[in-house]
Amino acid sequence: MTDSTALARQNRRLVHMGERGLKRTTVVVHQKNEATFELLRPHFSNPENAETLSELAQGVAQQLQTVNVAQVQQLSPFRYAGGKTWLVPEVRRWVASLGFRPSVFVEPFAGGAIVGLTMAVENLADKVVLSELDPDVAAVWKVIFGRSNLDAKWLFDQILAAELTEPFVRSIIESNPKSVKEQAFRTIIKNRCQRGGILAPGAGLVKAGENGKGLLSRWYPQTLVNRMTILRGVRARVQFIEGDAFDVIEQHAANPAAAFLVDPPYSLGGKKAGSRLYLHNAIDHERLFAEMARVDGQFLLTYDDAPEVVELAIRSGLVIARVPMKNTHHAVLYELLIKKA
Repeated sequence: MTDSTALARQNRRLVHMGERGLKRTTVVVHQKNEATFELLRPHFSNPENAETLSELAQGVAQQLQTVNVAQVQQLSPFRYAGGKTWLVPEVRRWVASLGFRPSVFVEPFAGGAIVGLTMAVENLADKVVLSELDPDVAAVWKVIFGRSNLDAKWLFDQILAAELTEPFVRSIIESNPKSVKEQAFRTIIKNRCQRGGILAPGAGLVKAGENGKGLLSRWYPQTLVNRMTILRGVRARVQFIEGDAFDVIEQHAANPAAAFLVDPPYSLGGKKAGSRLYLHNAIDHERLFAEMARVDGQFLLTYDDAPEVVELAIRSGLVIARVPMKNTHHAVLYELLIKKA
């Protein structure tokens, strides 16, 4: 058979395939995925399978989609091992799907508050309410969102002028602040210089740190001040409350135009990371689920992927989504997003 004859037959075969809606294509497959591809290959030529394959692909794509935290604008002055930078795109999509602009966005367990801060800076709600019980964390938010420009300037100047020697850092951490602004500065030093950003008692100082920089590993004074300056620029849209999360939830429970992001310390099931990361980590989780199930607005609850959490959500009649996220070590982890049915 000549080359021209073989080419003609191949062209006729391609024409006949085209008449049946078939298309020849090349797919690059890693050897680890070869068995999966071979399992699915026969089904791609049957048009009756199109809807099923489309649903399967969408589900797989959602499971594989991860958020690289380095791609989200950093607005919080805090660094937390349990930070929610990965959640920002999820919340953006969720808020856009609500069908209304939230009159208030409530983050009752604020912590580093990256989600609430994003809502305020991107003007995605009329008002943002942040609540935090930890007095040290609260001090920072009070200065940033407070009325006193002098207190904010003092804090910014202290951050820019600080020389992070170990004696200086220890002197600040061991100090007894006489004002909210001094307490805020101590909190920033502790958060940036203690291992993992942990503020809870017993946390030690960073030793070698990133690239052997020691105490300077997470110390970016100008960046911190820039972030705080941005936040002060939107403080008219932000209300900060130093208080109990349940009280704040109750205040907005009857508002059908409210949206909540509820991210309690993870102290139910799983690794119970909250017990070592946060000063206030004892949460009545059953009460929290019951309270959120009764609110008139919409909400997202975030939790560790643990059987105890799933059971509580099912008992409360809520919907669960298992969401992949990529941490700072580029490992893919899963957390639960829980909302109304």
